[in-house]
Amino acid sequence: MTTPLPLAQIGPFAQRVQEAGFSGLLFTEGGRTAYLNAAVASQAAPGLALSTGVAVAFPRSPFITAATAWELQESTGGNFRLGLGTQVKTHIVRRYGMAFDRPGPRLADYVSAVKACFEAFRTGRLDHHGEFYDLDFITPQWSPGPIAVDDPRVDVAAVNPWMLEMAGRVADGVHVHPIGEPGYLRRHVVPRVAAGASTEGRSVDDVALIVPVMTIVGDTEAERAADRDLVRSSLSFYGSTPNYAFIWDEAGFDGTTARIREKQKAGDFAGMAQQITDDHVATFATESTWDGLADALRQKYEGLATRIVLYNASRSPERFERLGEIARRMSSR
Repeated sequence: MTTPLPLAQIGPFAQRVQEAGFSGLLFTEGGRTAYLNAAVASQAAPGLALSTGVAVAFPRSPFITAATAWELQESTGGNFRLGLGTQVKTHIVRRYGMAFDRPGPRLADYVSAVKACFEAFRTGRLDHHGEFYDLDFITPQWSPGPIAVDDPRVDVAAVNPWMLEMAGRVADGVHVHPIGEPGYLRRHVVPRVAAGASTEGRSVDDVALIVPVMTIVGDTEAERAADRDLVRSSLSFYGSTPNYAFIWDEAGFDGTTARIREKQKAGDFAGMAQQITDDHVATFATESTWDGLADALRQKYEGLATRIVLYNASRSPERFERLGEIARRMSSR
């Protein structure tokens, strides 16, 4: 997982990712766009699996998103996944200047519209009429045309039960939130995705679960202590979001979000991280020696995650290389 880099840097970085042993690269989207980074990476490191994880959907029309994903799928030889998310209302309305009414149903219609565009690129017929998007015009001049690989897979970010069921109905995968610990996956993600999939005659196995994992790894206590501090900071940042409070509560940590938000409102960022106890860390992160990390991750997530995304893998060059070797070992099993 990486935030997008300046375009002059992403090609060499993608090559390092591939050489280190990682099978893929997932781009989040913030101040820089995920799509342009994926395009450069596709040329610099052929064979590397690439994904947006996630790109913001609503500021772009479904047709623009579909056309971009189509070109990336062709460029990667079928190794691109389109990951989409809603973002939050403040960003959509005040930064992008777009509507944010009923974001869940809107995203469901958006995914269906994107897939209708994929079909139109192959057949020349565009016919999508949903609650939010009506698309029914395409000509050869404005179509990229067929490609020699399958359509891109379309994944969505989902946390709450309704969104997870929606993903099961319309998406090819779910980007699980970084605080999605195994208990949450078992209690909510798998059953809700399965329920949604069953309404469309699909299996839960048809929907990939893409899970970011926070690791605390090292052969000395000093190494692991540095990782723990980073994990506490990351968990406190995510834990400040009210919509995620139920994840903490159901894992046995009632009131975590309220305590973090109290410190956040006071501007006490160190105090936010201090609300994350050793028990929090043990539940939401995976701690191990270097030799034991692959087995520890496999034991924790096997049967739950379709693919694991190593969070903060590029924090240091040595860590990057060693985590790449862990990824290579896990991919070979």
